[in-house]
This record gives sequence, structure tokens and C-alpha cells, in this order.
Amino acid sequence: MALVVMCGQPCSGKSTAAAFLVKALEKTSNMPVILIDEPSLNLDRNNAYQDMPREKNLRGMLRSAVDRAVSRDSIVIVDSLNSIKGYRYELWCLARASGTHYCVMHCVADEAECRAWNDDRRSKGLPAYDENIFNDLVRRFERPDGKNRWDSRLFELHPGKEEIHESSQAIVEAVNFLTGDRNSAGSRNSQMLQPTIATQNVGSYFADSLLSLSFTLVQSNPLSIMAVYLRRYPR
Repeated sequence: MALVVMCGQPCSGKSTAAAFLVKALEKTSNMPVILIDEPSLNLDRNNAYQDMPREKNLRGMLRSAVDRAVSRDSIVIVDSLNSIKGYRYELWCLARASGTHYCVMHCVADEAECRAWNDDRRSKGLPAYDENIFNDLVRRFERPDGKNRWDSRLFELHPGKEEIHESSQAIVEAVNFLTGDRNSAGSRNSQMLQPTIATQNVGSYFADSLLSLSFTLVQSNPLSIMAVYLRRYPR
């Protein structure tokens, strides 16, 4: 039925927002709600973001879990940083291939707020990001833009300005979008995404290559596209 992508800086309130969104959806929808995050895959965040190969492996595991879970019979919430726009594009493609609804919930918080919350968690003995990992993730964060189809429809929470709860405006709007009359949303993603030939019945390796290449198509020029293709499939 839907794929919800949580997005935000490290320690910006994403997991809190995701938990309240799950509760709100369970009260208003008969659809099963599936939460996918690092703990559900038995992954430690500091270990998973320690270097690029491990981070790439983390994204691959999350993407595979989403691919298995997303369908027209459930609501899937991906609670992770999802900070790279190319990766959000890949998740959007999975939603399109399944013919489901799609939206992004961005927890908007500046670096100082996130750092203070992370330090507070560490002082209380709660899971927190190591300082060097936190700095690296903040530096590489790519803010979602509702003008991009892979970031639309976009809902924004502001944890530094308001306490997050089930009745937060963004959560209420997201629940209405996911369970109510989407035709009145005024968004190009208010309808179910329609699968294309390219996103149906393809092998996982080819699908990953196609996603990377198609994102290049959105971002680049034809010469760049051909260069990427030739590197992946040399004659």
C-alpha cells in the first residue's frame, strides 16, 4: 500500500517520529505496518557507518528488506538516515515497481541540536553516534527536496521547535495521505506509483545496475550515461 522513508541528520528524532507514526497508522488502518531499521537487522549503527564498505552493505541490507516487505497489502516504514538522494531514488523505484504509494518524512534539525541530543543520549548511557561518525554523517547529508519525485510527497517535522507526538501536524498529514483521500493532496505522488517495464521482473543485480544508471539519467547528460554504461558492461 505504501512506503514511508524517514530522513534526517543523525539523532534528529527520526526513530521517535517513526514510532509515533506506527502507532497512529495502527489506529487508523487495518493494514499491517512494518518498521525496518538497523536494530531490526541486528546492526549497530556505529559499526555500520564506520567506513564506506560497511555503510554500503547497510544500505544494501535495508534495501533488500524493503524489497521483500513492500506491497499493496502493507505499509512499510524505513527508519534510517536515508541521507543520500541517490539511495532515496532507489527506494522510490522499489515503491514504483510494487505499485504503491510513497512519501518522505524529514525530521528537520540543525547540527547543533542534533549534536546536543546525541551528547545527551551518550551521557545517559543510551545508544549514540561516536563523534567522528556523527561529524562525517552530518557533512554528507543531502537534504530532501519536494520538487524531486523521489522526495515527494514530503512531510517535515521540526523536533527542535515542537515535541513529537501522534498529533503532530506532519504525522497527522502523513496518516491522512497514506490512509485517506489522496486525490485532494495536490501532489504528483498522491496516486499510486505505476510500475514500468524496466522495474518489473528483473534480477536483483540487473535491477541495482538499472537503478544506478537511471539515477544518472536524471542527474546527468547523455555522454555521462554512456560512460557509466560502458564501465559497467565493457564490450
